[in-house]
Amino acid sequence: MAVRTAGPAGAPAIVLLHGWAQSGAAFSAQLGDPKLTEKYQVVAPDLRGHGASDVPDVTGGYDDSEAWADDVAAVLDLVGKPAVLLGWSYGGAVITDYLRAYGDQDLAGIVFAAAATEVGRGRPGAQPGSAMISVMPYVNLEDLDSATRGFTEFVRGMSEIHLPGEITQRIVGDSLRVPWQVRRALLRRTLDSSGVLASITVPTLVVHGRLDAVVDPAVAEYTHGKISGAELRWFSKTGHMPFAERTEEFDDMLLEFAGRVLTREAQE
Repeated sequence: MAVRTAGPAGAPAIVLLHGWAQSGAAFSAQLGDPKLTEKYQVVAPDLRGHGASDVPDVTGGYDDSEAWADDVAAVLDLVGKPAVLLGWSYGGAVITDYLRAYGDQDLAGIVFAAAATEVGRGRPGAQPGSAMISVMPYVNLEDLDSATRGFTEFVRGMSEIHLPGEITQRIVGDSLRVPWQVRRALLRRTLDSSGVLASITVPTLVVHGRLDAVVDPAVAEYTHGKISGAELRWFSKTGHMPFAERTEEFDDMLLEFAGRVLTREAQE
């Protein structure tokens, strides 16, 4: 696995898990924010099959919840525990894979950011928005023209503000870098996380853009309702990328949450 890190080695870690067909580069703003990195290790791995990480067996294996869980556990072993674990989009489902296998004893807190927490047709924790629905006929095809068309349309639907060209083009490039068989496999599996979410005992923050057209905002309501004591934070006039669309506000929120839960963990 390829892992981006910023901040002092040995400091408490904030681990950022990216979404479907993306990479850890999605969190470049957080990796470069001195407010976060002077105090914490900010860590952004490329999930299996994505970015610069290996692509194990493109014909199968991506429906194995334990494999995803072991990948997250390996990152936590690398950076130290307890850590704050944040999942964006499909990264939220990967967090539930980890919790299903390992529980939350090695976590100081969890952040679900514009996150799906389930996978599969009809699952309330996986309800897609209009932008995701509109590109599904194209983005999982082998044909380059179709996939490029789909992801170009997809990136336009991810944000409610105009993102710089270097960000939007990186999103499209990262998407096409993921083998089409992997992209398809990730969305074909079925994942019911209702029991896993209800079992969470660590502080949890659910963050979502009110105008998210990729993961429907109803998913945030579902996730929040399943987790006892969870906080729900809405970003107004924001789409699927609050950490890029509202970077300063998002980073301040993450800094406050990490400071609160990691201090609590140290005291206990």
